[in-house]
Amino acid sequence: MKQNFIFLDEMLPGIRWDAKYATWDNFTGKPVDGYEVNRVAGTKELGAALRKAQKLAMKQGYGLLLWDGYRPQRAVDCFLHWASLPENNLTKKRYYPNIKRNEMVTKGYVASQSSHSRGGAVDLTIFYLDTGMLVPMGGDFDFMDERSHHTASGLTEEESRNRECLRHIMESSGFEAYCNEWWHYVLADEPYPDTYFDFCIA
Repeated sequence: MKQNFIFLDEMLPGIRWDAKYATWDNFTGKPVDGYEVNRVAGTKELGAALRKAQKLAMKQGYGLLLWDGYRPQRAVDCFLHWASLPENNLTKKRYYPNIKRNEMVTKGYVASQSSHSRGGAVDLTIFYLDTGMLVPMGGDFDFMDERSHHTASGLTEEESRNRECLRHIMESSGFEAYCNEWWHYVLADEPYPDTYFDFCIA
């Protein structure tokens, strides 16, 4: 692992994770370039902020589940290449039913340079500590639709409240929200705000 980067589970006892891009369970339909193990990495600063978030969540009866942290630039390039390919409809219904594959970039769901590649961003949700069940958020991870926006309409009162709960936990711990994705948060004070790394997660 590159200096100042860690596997986040080593710094956060009790954290849960499911590194989707290391698996076949993601919008590309297969493991993504640069993800060689199913673990979530990030900077030590990211880990410290997540520790604050974890403690805040626990006080409210929640745990954190991480889906992604540091993302190699080669993975971002893989996303861009995939978005340029002809539609095969293998993952469209689940992840982007209302847009075309090549609209992922223009609509802000896929970027040519990602905050994840700087090591200061995380994709996550919360779960109930007593049952282990995920908290209802009104939409799944990487669902590329207006329903994933923080200002989305059509959510139940519970779903809206749960999103606000996660946002409060994260913003109180030094993170900033992203308007298009309820699960995506970036450190307000990133250690590498202008550097996009490309080492593999291995």
